[in-house]
Amino acid sequence: MIQNLLLDIWSLTAEMAPYLLLGFLLAGLMHEFIPRQVYANYLSKADTKSVVLAALFGVPLPLCSCGVLPTAMGLRREGGSRGATISFLIATPQTGVDSIIATYSLMGLPFAIIRPVVAFVTAIMGGTLVNVFESEDEIVVVRRTAIQEENKPLFEKLKGSIQYGFVEMMADIGKWLVVGLIVAGLITAVVPDQWFEVFKDNSLLSILLVLCISVPMYVCATGSIPIAVALMMKGLTPGAALVLLMAGPACNVASLLVINKVMGRRTLLLYLTAIIGGAVLFGLGIDYLLPREWFTTGLIAQGGCCADEHLGWLSIASAIALLLLLANALLHHHDHCDCADEHCNGECDSHTGNMQKDEKTEVFAIEGMHCSHCAANVKRAIQSVGGVETVNVSLSEKSARVSGRYDRQEVCQAIESIGYRILPTNL
Repeated sequence: MIQNLLLDIWSLTAEMAPYLLLGFLLAGLMHEFIPRQVYANYLSKADTKSVVLAALFGVPLPLCSCGVLPTAMGLRREGGSRGATISFLIATPQTGVDSIIATYSLMGLPFAIIRPVVAFVTAIMGGTLVNVFESEDEIVVVRRTAIQEENKPLFEKLKGSIQYGFVEMMADIGKWLVVGLIVAGLITAVVPDQWFEVFKDNSLLSILLVLCISVPMYVCATGSIPIAVALMMKGLTPGAALVLLMAGPACNVASLLVINKVMGRRTLLLYLTAIIGGAVLFGLGIDYLLPREWFTTGLIAQGGCCADEHLGWLSIASAIALLLLLANALLHHHDHCDCADEHCNGECDSHTGNMQKDEKTEVFAIEGMHCSHCAANVKRAIQSVGGVETVNVSLSEKSARVSGRYDRQEVCQAIESIGYRILPTNL
């Protein structure tokens, strides 16, 4: 049984590896070459155009399920409308350039096409519902210092792309990808087929089961793919697999708590209505309106790949490279400088910067940071406060060390405005 489990995990990893590496590279290139201001400049009006643009921005953007939260709240603080913010929150965690490519690698072209389409449509549904049923309140735009995107040379941008895609992003979603592969292997090798007999080929029961699993579960868009494959191999319908792919990354408990706190209970209910309602409707549509062979042919071929097929050299080399990069990223995540500077080389000057005697330094304990995206957004929010000179955000210690001539209340408001909570500290 252990041998079968390891073979299943290795097979899934090898099948996904070439596509994952390409996806991480594209994610890094998007991060470096698309200015952040682009996402905020077109999302300020409470109209359909802003909602659609937010969905278009969000579908390919490679952000993990927790990293999208501060990014979306940051858009809100910079003037994004309530509907556009919700549209962005729905579209972004469900897909991403990396997960779309990985979906194609394990689940075939139909799923790779339908997944971003469903994310786009449900995002528009959610944003439109919010625009219709929620009044647009006044947005408090935090004052920003003169922090601009650097005009870096091409080589530096390419270097930053590699750093972001293969180190920072891998550190963020790597553990969830590993968890997803292990869970998929356990379902395939250990769970008896009889456990799913009552759900086999029953679309409604399969979808309800997956909803019960996926809504509270934390799983990234890429990590959900092998789990969906394993459930389909046990007899659950393609529509149920789609529900897991869509609801799992977007409806975890952390997302729900932040949206409820920052945007209110009614907005949260509209958010859930759009995601769950859209996923269920599309899931039932796939099961009853489209040929099942579109979604199962590739899975049937993979069912015997562990034992019967010889993996090509590209898959094996890519899997080895992926495992090495994952190990490096996870070690980097714990051992590297945690100042949250996106291009920090571990010897950040801000750790030893000189301060004038009349400046103050405080440490803010912050609840809710889970990844480098979170830390980078916290740093950016604090830097937007007037009078702040230096900011060091430690992801491992869940804290921010702030120096300068600033108003403490403004710093607290900036952090809490993107969905985090300030904890009491004696530091």
